[in-house]
Amino acid sequence: MGKKYTLVEGMDLLKEQLPNVANAFGVLRDEAIKDGVLSARTKRLMMIAVSVALCCEPCIRTHVKTAVEMGMSRTEILEATGISILMAGGPAIAYTSTVVLEVLDEMNGVKA
Repeated sequence: MGKKYTLVEGMDLLKEQLPNVANAFGVLRDEAIKDGVLSARTKRLMMIAVSVALCCEPCIRTHVKTAVEMGMSRTEILEATGISILMAGGPAIAYTSTVVLEVLDEMNGVKA
């Protein structure tokens, strides 16, 4: 098996190897996550919830880390995953109880 990339590393490679698609996605992402009627904080929590529901581990890692860097608490992040668990059931609770908790624990000092 080859090298496993982080989401950021993989996206950087795609910008080189598939520039039109990767750059277009970047423009869409930047537009979708900026403050609007919904705050960027709310949108980040939504991204966590959707990532967990879709069982996208690289997405979960990226969005949870970014949420912590934005100052969100462990409680806020876990509450967002509660929506995922409601809507997606077993797979969502599996990813919350493994990946989300692991990332939160890696981000030392995340307050409840």
